[in-house]
Amino acid sequence: MKEDKAIVVFSGGQDSTTCLFWAKEQFKEVETVTFDYGQRHKLEIECAKEIAEEVGVKHHILDMSLLHQLAPNALTRNDIDVAESDKTELPNTFVPGRNLLFLSFAGVLAKQVGAKHLVTGVSETDFSGYPDCRDSFIKSLNVTLNLAIDEPFVIHTPLMWLDKKEVWELSDELGVLDVIREKTLTCYNGIKADGCGVCPACKLRNNGLEQYLLKKGEK
Repeated sequence: MKEDKAIVVFSGGQDSTTCLFWAKEQFKEVETVTFDYGQRHKLEIECAKEIAEEVGVKHHILDMSLLHQLAPNALTRNDIDVAESDKTELPNTFVPGRNLLFLSFAGVLAKQVGAKHLVTGVSETDFSGYPDCRDSFIKSLNVTLNLAIDEPFVIHTPLMWLDKKEVWELSDELGVLDVIREKTLTCYNGIKADGCGVCPACKLRNNGLEQYLLKKGEK
């Protein structure tokens, strides 16, 4: 893989930014792709731009506003409050078809730029019940992409079996824990770094960080 090229599906959040630095270690050349799907916080796209520029990788932004029309939910509508999942149904932050479309279009882009590898930060360990973050979905889509585009793509999911504590640990091993903590945006309320502290994304992120720092002996 050291001689190959990869496309990282990149939101500017904790997981995808960790994947970006992971990919930089694995591949000779890396490009990123961010999707504008009408997300309520455009700062997410700005974060992705800034990080890609600082890291020195080519950054593509693709219009996926159709998702905003088709899938009204708490991430694409200001009039829908983010709600905690009650474990009996999908949380209202689930955007149906998002990863299906993102990875499919990333595959089309990869074909154009000569990349054989796609990297995404999905996780079945901390996936909030999202069906398109499961390993079975990724494996199925990998086969479908290869058949549809007739290319031997490989979809990499370096976080698939990691919980948030382990994702923080990986970022520390990559030497970028402070970058991830200070420059990414994971918060559903659109606040960079440690975020609002109360939304489900912040709770997951901050609890993982606290657990990792305790393990490391810094708290």
